[in-house]
Amino acid sequence: MPQNAFSHVNEWVFDLDNTLYPPEMRLFDQIEMKMRSYMVDTLGIDDTEANHLRKHYWEVHGTTLAGLMREHGIEPDPFLTAVHDISFEALQPDPDLASLIKNLPGRSIVYTNGTKPYAEQVLAARGLDGLFDAIYGIEHADYLPKPERGAFDRVFGQDGLTHKNAAMFEDEVRNLEVPHAMGLRTVHVAPEPIGHDYVHFHTYDLTAFLHQIST
Repeated sequence: MPQNAFSHVNEWVFDLDNTLYPPEMRLFDQIEMKMRSYMVDTLGIDDTEANHLRKHYWEVHGTTLAGLMREHGIEPDPFLTAVHDISFEALQPDPDLASLIKNLPGRSIVYTNGTKPYAEQVLAARGLDGLFDAIYGIEHADYLPKPERGAFDRVFGQDGLTHKNAAMFEDEVRNLEVPHAMGLRTVHVAPEPIGHDYVHFHTYDLTAFLHQIST
């Protein structure tokens, strides 16, 4: 029963994109388009090659940005500013989710491979602003991305997170391997379950899942 599995948890870690809003809102489509445009302009390549490299760097380096930094010496801040300059009109407030997060025991934080300012805009559009004790972006990990262990060490170290009392909710299954090894309870939030021994639970509906463990 999920409720019993979370009885010890008083520190809650939430990813942002496709976790605190459902993927059908398709916010990340805009970011991917901005990434391609930035790469075309900066690297002097065409859109097809930019799209290929965007996916390749995400697979190999954890994020497209990490690949651009390591293989092309791209400065992170201008890239992050450009790709997060998007519309948030697709996002809708979720009062039920807001109430559930507000009533979780202990502390709740957001940890994203995006930036803190971007996260704040997403949370505001979802009616989730003001609910979290801290918001951490990739800048707080010295631009190391999840799933790298060093990224988690930096962010969780800054936060003072107690691993054995924490749970993490994340749509990218590979980003749960390190938290699991650290001792966190792990929840994969995605349309389809992917079986890994480092995933304790799967849900497609975060609101429904939080209801389950709160009752």
